[in-house]
Amino acid sequence: MTKTKFLSTAIGSMPFEDPRYAVSVSLKSLDAPIWPQLPRLGLLEQMEVQYSENIPCAVIDTEKSRMYFQTDEDYSEKFAEFYEAYMAATDPDNGTKDFSPMAISEKYSKGIYALLETLKETGKKLPWLKVQSTGPVTFALSIVDENKRAMYYNEEFRDVIVKSIVMKSRWQIQKFKPFAENIICFIDEPILSAFGSSTYVSVKREDVVGILAEVIEAIHAEGAVAGIHCCGNTEWSILIDAGVDIVNFDAFEYGETIAMYEGHVRQHLERGGSLAWGVVPTSEKIREQTVESLEKQLENMMDNLASRGIDKKLITEQAIITPSCGTGSLATADAEKVFSLMLDLTKRMKEKYG
Repeated sequence: MTKTKFLSTAIGSMPFEDPRYAVSVSLKSLDAPIWPQLPRLGLLEQMEVQYSENIPCAVIDTEKSRMYFQTDEDYSEKFAEFYEAYMAATDPDNGTKDFSPMAISEKYSKGIYALLETLKETGKKLPWLKVQSTGPVTFALSIVDENKRAMYYNEEFRDVIVKSIVMKSRWQIQKFKPFAENIICFIDEPILSAFGSSTYVSVKREDVVGILAEVIEAIHAEGAVAGIHCCGNTEWSILIDAGVDIVNFDAFEYGETIAMYEGHVRQHLERGGSLAWGVVPTSEKIREQTVESLEKQLENMMDNLASRGIDKKLITEQAIITPSCGTGSLATADAEKVFSLMLDLTKRMKEKYG
């Protein structure tokens, strides 16, 4: 992977209601602009719901503002159609690479299409661009069936969910390939912060690694860079063992935790991977921050990791800067400040380290 040297990007969600404005903020603030997820536009732009379109047996209940899976009826034909489309697209010898059966329509994402239109109008090819998919582990543990049982524990449906995310990720990468030299695809896995807790005691580490690896391999198959975002503390070695290129973590609240896995982190950096330092907070704490305070926080966290015997030059050459999480739940003024500080902090760190 190319040395990222404080490249800036962001997590998907934004609090704005005008898709074109959200795109303009993304393009002017970030080295690797994102397509904006806009949860304030309604249920279909919520994190898991946005990626549910055309997955077999997914039901949107608008009255209760939720989605679930209907598993108590014969789904054999729907599954057969799904796997037929999946195999036709992904066959290593004769695959069509047609992932449109799992496309995300404008009804579910105004942001994807606003960014595509803007890029078509400008006619420029960006150095970097970032897309994102909800993580299959988060999706399968968060969404339930008609009996309120998490889909993760239904192995048939879990496999369909994982392969649906694979197809949606590859579809996104293909859509944006004409507009960028390099594409990053993040897998957003906030639920991994609860990995190992009593709530998810039956979720096995090797299963999580395998699920993530399947999506990462699909992203690589499209020639893109794979990242995983988790906005809480987790067992960071899971992400690295799954083969991810970019580990994205909340370096404002949990920055010291990455150093607890110095062996895995060293291996990750030495094989060309990057750490995406989510040092710009996405809470009301952003109101107290300055470029100077964030620079100090970032330096402290990088020094803490370097104190474990990892070359700081390696850390800085393969660093990315992001907000700690999405900005979708923030007041718009706070979100504006997040992106303004992102721009200034990235510029400062690049000037400092060359």
